[in-house]
Amino acid sequence: MANLLFHLPAKLRAKLRAKLLRPLWLMLLLLPTSQLSAVEQSSPSKPLRIAVAANFAATLKILLADLPNKEQIELQIIGAATGTIYQQIMHGAPFDLFLSADATRPELLEQAGLIVADSRKTYAYGQIALWSATKNITSLNVLNDYTQRLAIANPETAPYGKAAQQALAHLSLWQQLKNQLITGINISQTFQQVRSQAVPLGIVAYSQLKVHQYQGLVIPAEYYQPIAQQLVIIKSSQQVQLAKQISAFILQTSSQEKLQQLGYLAPASPATISQAKAEND
Repeated sequence: MANLLFHLPAKLRAKLRAKLLRPLWLMLLLLPTSQLSAVEQSSPSKPLRIAVAANFAATLKILLADLPNKEQIELQIIGAATGTIYQQIMHGAPFDLFLSADATRPELLEQAGLIVADSRKTYAYGQIALWSATKNITSLNVLNDYTQRLAIANPETAPYGKAAQQALAHLSLWQQLKNQLITGINISQTFQQVRSQAVPLGIVAYSQLKVHQYQGLVIPAEYYQPIAQQLVIIKSSQQVQLAKQISAFILQTSSQEKLQQLGYLAPASPATISQAKAEND
C-alpha cells in the first residue's frame, strides 16, 4: 500500500491518507474516558520504599509473606543501621516507611516535623543474646575470663550495640572487654562476623538466631534498656495510604504473634516500660 501511494500525485496521496486515517481517529474519539486514561497513565507506579533496621530486615520479609494481595503491591526493602537511615531521612532520602531498631530516631523525626501525624508506633521489643558459631554457650560466666575478640554492633549508631554495651556494663565487664571488641556497622554485620567464625563470640539480636535456627544464650532484659522498636511514615511520602496499610498489618495481632515466635517481645504497656527503665537506672 505504501509503495502504491508513493507513485500517486501528491494531492491524491494526501486525500487517500486522510480517508484511511479518519476511521482510526473516530475510534479514538469514541473510546471511553477511562480507557484513554489507562493508556495515558500506563507508566508503572513507584514501589513503596521501606527503610528497615538491619536486625529486622529478614523478619520483615517473613512477615510480608502473609500480606494480603501482596502480588498487587510492589515493595522495596532497604536494610541498614538505624542511625544511618535516620541521617538519610534527615537529608531527604525518598523513603515511605521507616522501621527503626529504637524509639529515639523516630521521636527525633517527629520533632523535626518529618513524619505523618500519629504514625509513630512501637511494633516490637528486641532482645540480645550471646552466641558462638563453634560452641554452645550456657552461661554468661564465659565472659569473666574471656581473652579473645568479642563482636558487638557499634553502640553509637546501632541500638543493639548500645544494648550490648549496657549489658556488659551491668556485668561490670565493659572496661575489661572494651579493647577486645570488634564493632560492626550494624547488627547484621556483627551476626555475619560470628557466623563466619571470623570472631569466636558475639552479642547479636536474638531474632537473628531464631530466624536461622541457631541456639544462643538470651541475655536477661533487665541488663539493658528496653529496645523499643518503632515505625513511622515519612511525611514526604506520596503513598501514605499504602504505608498506613503496611503499618497496620505489622501491628495486627497475627503479625505480633509471629514476631514473638521470631525472638521479639510484644509491645509492652507504658507502665511496664517505665518500670523496666527504673530498674535499669
